[in-house]
Amino acid sequence: MTATRTERAADDVPASVTVVPAAEIERSGARDIKDVFRNEIDVTVRAAATRFTAAGAATGRAGNEGINIRGLEGNQVLMLVDGIRVPNAFSFGSFATGRGDFLNIDGAQSIEVLRGPASTQYGSDGLAGVLSLRTLDPRDVLKAGQTLGGYARLGYDTVDKSFSTSVAAAARGAGWQGLLLASLRRGHETDNQGTNDAQNSTRTTPNPVDYSAPALLGKVLYDVTPHHQIGFTLDAQRRSQTTEVYSARATPPLAGTSTLDLDTDDRLQRQRVSLEHRYANPRGGWLQKAETRLYTQAAEVRQFAAEDRNTSPDRTRDNLYTQNVLGLSSQFESNFGSADLAHRLSYGVDLSRSTLTGVRSGTVPPPGETYPTLPFPDTRYTLAGVFVQDEIEAGVFSLIPGLRLDQYKLVPSADGYAGGAVVTLSDRAATPRLGVMLRLDPGFAPYGQWAKGFRAPTPDQVNNGFTNLAAFYRSIGNPNLKAERAESVEVGVRGKRGAVRWQVAAFDNRYRDFISQEQVSGAGTVASQAVFQFVNLGRARIRGIELRGEWQLDTRWSVKAGSALVRGYVERNGVIAPLDSVEPLRTVLSLRYDTGSLGYSATALHAQGKGADRANPIRTATGTTPAFVTPASTVLDLAAYWRPLPSLSLHANLRNALDQTYWRWSDVRGVADNSTVKDAYTAPGRSLQVSARYEF
Repeated sequence: MTATRTERAADDVPASVTVVPAAEIERSGARDIKDVFRNEIDVTVRAAATRFTAAGAATGRAGNEGINIRGLEGNQVLMLVDGIRVPNAFSFGSFATGRGDFLNIDGAQSIEVLRGPASTQYGSDGLAGVLSLRTLDPRDVLKAGQTLGGYARLGYDTVDKSFSTSVAAAARGAGWQGLLLASLRRGHETDNQGTNDAQNSTRTTPNPVDYSAPALLGKVLYDVTPHHQIGFTLDAQRRSQTTEVYSARATPPLAGTSTLDLDTDDRLQRQRVSLEHRYANPRGGWLQKAETRLYTQAAEVRQFAAEDRNTSPDRTRDNLYTQNVLGLSSQFESNFGSADLAHRLSYGVDLSRSTLTGVRSGTVPPPGETYPTLPFPDTRYTLAGVFVQDEIEAGVFSLIPGLRLDQYKLVPSADGYAGGAVVTLSDRAATPRLGVMLRLDPGFAPYGQWAKGFRAPTPDQVNNGFTNLAAFYRSIGNPNLKAERAESVEVGVRGKRGAVRWQVAAFDNRYRDFISQEQVSGAGTVASQAVFQFVNLGRARIRGIELRGEWQLDTRWSVKAGSALVRGYVERNGVIAPLDSVEPLRTVLSLRYDTGSLGYSATALHAQGKGADRANPIRTATGTTPAFVTPASTVLDLAAYWRPLPSLSLHANLRNALDQTYWRWSDVRGVADNSTVKDAYTAPGRSLQVSARYEF
């Protein structure tokens, strides 16, 4: 559904797509989105160790920060839940919000990942690709012939000592169907391979954490006529987390400002209400399908920290970020042509208006500031786009051209903002795409795609004001920011011969006008304050090749394998440097046995070392300090399931079965090689996840 916004087999999409159904999520025992893509070769999720401070570093505070697709991440990847955008990531000093924790996988029908620019389909943000989560419908819970049904699930995971439960009930009657799902997970800090339990900055074991994450999903669908259906969806989630940040405590000798204790209380919530109308009539003349969604979504992240300092006054930080959106999305589908030349024309409009606010508050503000203050002015952010796509089928040949026109506008409010003059920014973008497929033979089906993409500047990049008199620097806004741009080419071949399926894909993605915060003037002295500003500075290029294969040995045994080699660099002011967000070579091999009622699997993921050489380069951590180089690692995961009754299934997953000590590049990058706490960034050791699901 994600690649073309229409139903299309993954093998008939002229791009690389991954579809993870709910059954696979259940089988893997995934706690969150990071676990879902644990063994994916070109998709990772960054979640650094929780080693933040009260007012300086934000390391790990954003939780699951977001999805990395082929080397780009953060707000450069579009994330959707039922076609509605997940709130943006935002950071300012020690305040950092992620995006991955806004995804409740307990309510997922499927999760899809599309690689490559997706602005033709969705507009801004999809420079690297799209992650789309589709929530459960009543029909996904009800069995054939049932009018009332559901399931209950219990789980436990040793990696964070978490208990989880979810209960879903669905019903249907004459022309209507409904679903209600409630889930809850409670746990603690995620384990690692650190061994130092000191209650100060030398600590390498995890800081103590307690979290709770409840969620609720409700849906009602009503068939007004055989061809018209209306629906209502309520999707709500919360997450609260308290952390005893031992790693922020200073070691002797102590200064007056040294931290003696740091406690934090972070809260996240998202509520979405949507109304949908669906029309489907294969004999509907010029219009066969239509879908319209009107929605509102409110999201909030609040992070509180209380710091006990040696002789300096104790201080608190209370930071808030909200993003509320009202949107409308309509899509239509018309089929015409003949058996020899068929057209499926899809077209529509997307409109959304977001209100973004940020507040920094607390006690004992930095010199030159008063609390509360706004890191950026309250901003109304409007996105509007129209698109058209034609899926042309002529025998073995498929041609899929598409075009989208977008306009974005940022309108800030000066009320309460003391960071300087505010500016309004607006611009337009046209993003074409062309996909080609040629099914010459079941064993040889080449494809190719050329696509463009863009990402509009965010409000905090356009209007940004902060002054630190004690450190002699300030940041200012930039009314001349341009959107980041992408141009991508992917070519590949898929094939199926007997029990063997395979795919080879090569891609070349070019990016320009990267937005980066840079020092634009000043020397950082009393007489010459340093001035920082978000500017369009960088160009980047990411190239790579991926291989995937599957062999069904017999009715029960199967083998899967894949490997992704990606290289990237960024150019700033004429200086070319490696793009550190690119992952090293990753290779996965999986063996599975499945009878339908009993199954086992073994999966090995090998990650090449991230070296400072031509084949696998990295930049320095800070200044001239060498960065930590992650060694190569091979991690083995084992899994089993048993269905003793048609309605009861038991699952067990033994992760890192050999208890290897290793680092994930996505979680540790940026750490200096001379750091004495590198072990704090290690991945978890051996852990066991178990769950039971009963369907009624």
